[in-house]
Amino acid sequence: MRGSLVGVLSLLLGSAAPREQEWRSLFNGEDLTGWTVKITGYDLGEDPLRTFRVEDGLLTVGYERYDVFGQRFGHLFYDQPFSSYVLRIEYRFIGEQVEGGPDWAVKNSGVMFHSQSPQSMARDQDFPISLEAQFLGGNGLDERPTANLCTPGTHVLMQGELTERHCTNAHAPTYHGEEWVTVDLVVRAGTSIAHVIAGDTVLSYERPVVGGGAVNGYDEAAKHDGESLTGGYIALQSESHPVQFRQVLLRPLAGGR
Repeated sequence: MRGSLVGVLSLLLGSAAPREQEWRSLFNGEDLTGWTVKITGYDLGEDPLRTFRVEDGLLTVGYERYDVFGQRFGHLFYDQPFSSYVLRIEYRFIGEQVEGGPDWAVKNSGVMFHSQSPQSMARDQDFPISLEAQFLGGNGLDERPTANLCTPGTHVLMQGELTERHCTNAHAPTYHGEEWVTVDLVVRAGTSIAHVIAGDTVLSYERPVVGGGAVNGYDEAAKHDGESLTGGYIALQSESHPVQFRQVLLRPLAGGR
């Protein structure tokens, strides 16, 4: 369902447009202070191949030190959980996918939110139990919309009905090159969520809960099917294609954290 960003923000924030000073930057442009990495097959905080780093002021995900990808899916978690907020991510895909990355992961990344904590992830777990705003880049030929929804270990309601499929495409543009793309997520705790690009709501859903699959290697004690997702952690992905993030901004909504 398409709509205007102004309409969404007016409903949640009031009629005044957000002022720049009201946004909080989660990425300081210098280092990864405030962030913790978790890569499949490694202990929390270990990133021996420097998958996540800061280069020229950009939060960069790269694989120059990998021989092959080896299913080493990674997530860089912000250290504080949040519940109700607007999250703004500015990203771009660069370069070529590392050898051994899955076909579906070409120009594929994203941001996980309402996620379990990194401390609760098992050593060999591939994805956190969370919601994912999936970022895709085009192949130069086909439509490949970005700002989709994927649901590792979760379900949501769409138009009042439980949606159990893993990924749902947004009504969003395809970006074929290495241009910067900005995605806003308007997250209202456990009630409603909207994905917004260039003033248009390209996807919306509500009432996220824990449930379903698409997560491997998790600790069963960390997954409580049917539990409402009212908040959680934010994490940036590494899925085998290089990607950079220029902005990670958050603006709390009333009653949120």
